[in-house]
Amino acid sequence: MSTPSGLVVPEALPASSTPADETFDVVVAGFGIAGGCAALEAARAGARVLLLEKSAVHGGTSSMSGGHFYLGGGTAVQKATGHEDSVEAMFAYLMASTKDPDEDKIRAYCEGSVEQFDWLEALGFEFERSFYPEKAVIQPGTQGLMFTGNEKVWPYRDEIQPAPRGHKVPVPGDTEGTRIVMDLLRTKVEEAGVDVRYETGVTNLVIDGDVVVGVAWKSFDRTGVVAASSVVIAAGGFVMNPDMVQKYTPALGEKLFTLGSTYDDGLGIRLGQSVGAALEHMEEPFITAPFYPPSQLVKGLVINKLGKRFVAEDSYHARSSYHVMKQPDSAAYLIVDAEHYAEQLMPLVPLKDGYETVEEMAEGLDIPVEVLRETLDTYNANAAEGEDPDFHKHPDWLAPQTTAPWAVLDLTLGVALYAGFTIGGIATTVDGQARRSDGSVIPGLYAAGACASNIAQDGNGYCSGTQLGEGSFFGRRAGKHAASAQVGA
Repeated sequence: MSTPSGLVVPEALPASSTPADETFDVVVAGFGIAGGCAALEAARAGARVLLLEKSAVHGGTSSMSGGHFYLGGGTAVQKATGHEDSVEAMFAYLMASTKDPDEDKIRAYCEGSVEQFDWLEALGFEFERSFYPEKAVIQPGTQGLMFTGNEKVWPYRDEIQPAPRGHKVPVPGDTEGTRIVMDLLRTKVEEAGVDVRYETGVTNLVIDGDVVVGVAWKSFDRTGVVAASSVVIAAGGFVMNPDMVQKYTPALGEKLFTLGSTYDDGLGIRLGQSVGAALEHMEEPFITAPFYPPSQLVKGLVINKLGKRFVAEDSYHARSSYHVMKQPDSAAYLIVDAEHYAEQLMPLVPLKDGYETVEEMAEGLDIPVEVLRETLDTYNANAAEGEDPDFHKHPDWLAPQTTAPWAVLDLTLGVALYAGFTIGGIATTVDGQARRSDGSVIPGLYAAGACASNIAQDGNGYCSGTQLGEGSFFGRRAGKHAASAQVGA
């Protein structure tokens, strides 16, 4: 049985039979946030850098995003808005909320977070010194800061002082905010003397024994080979590759909207595999369909098709959606009474119906009325006391849902508009060096961004802004290390 085309691993080409046309110190594959940062830092470190981008423009999937960077430890925006944060608090939170935390990476990220914030602003923009207090996917305006994780959700809030860390670029709306960062990054990359070539994609890695020593490339009908001391793969995730999605994250292949660009085809990951790179967290996608704004909807209760609650409703939307996916038939409903219901501003979760009585609601949802009534009565009685002993929802979001009629919003996969992207990728060191399954480093090869596995590991612990934050941060580290590394060392 032949291997599906999307799972084919490109052959690594031996240098002895693959003569190079040009030589650079560092070659970077992909001009998204990670690749751009890697190329810039490598050039600033004195390396002669070639940056190859398969599309006709810079930006990659990064430019499609709203512009959240997960940063903390006492940034200028945090200080200006009166939010205390520390390296230790940020470290403790990420260690507690990450599925399989890499202590070295999380420590480095937290200790370097304020410097990363300053480095980003030095590109030529400023995060607005303002705070958005409501629950939302992203700030609707240009507010510079909001909570984009589960810092205020139990059990984290009881163990670690919560602090908002979702820093948004000063662009209103929820898409393409990062484009201003990528435009500024392009200018800095060009000023640093990086040779940028568009419509040119890496097709193979070139090796000398177990050392990566260059790349083969293709641009339309032209091909070539570049020798390099270091290669940084920053070519995006695999959400647009149906074969890889089916193998690793089949939930992304059905009933939802995929977030990515045409070139999120997983080739960068497969290039890593061609020289023995290990892969991590490939089976954990990010999937979400937020049921807010308006934030007052959070005061309702979410149940599964059995009529039972299963998650604290004040969880960040990625966490809530992660638990919806674990329910029978990925079915769930948000119940909100007349006092708290309002038309949504972003209708990803449609109204199933309104019900005048609990009996009517039970029939409409095909749930035994005694089960639904018990769930509602328990929730309402506890909410009236400002308590949620079952799921520890914060008292700020507790309110009895007793005023008829009740609205039911349908969170079921295939009904609600879920969106998703891939998280897993090449295993790396804290400096972006690609690793084998035994932990050893592949000389000459680095990975960063969505084709590498770093801090973001699953939807349960995901904080919006982690992809851009870690992509830029670890992209920078990879570029610096690639510029200074001695091949084979």
